[in-house]
Amino acid sequence: MSTEYKSVRLTEDAYKTLERRKHDDETFSEAVERLASERPISDLAGLFTDDEVSEIRSARARSYETYADRRTQEHDK
Repeated sequence: MSTEYKSVRLTEDAYKTLERRKHDDETFSEAVERLASERPISDLAGLFTDDEVSEIRSARARSYETYADRRTQEHDK
């Protein structure tokens, strides 16, 4: 079985964003597939209280900051 490939042009900013979101153990194709299959948070509308939403947003922001800091440090090595 052969794998077919397609070329995609990205802006420098889009490439950097994808590179930051890509896990260390996955290819760019795998990262695109994973990110494209994620459900938008809006699908969860009405399932949580306002307090729960606030807590989730705060935790998500903290997690992203930690991740972004780690990726920046790794990239700067």
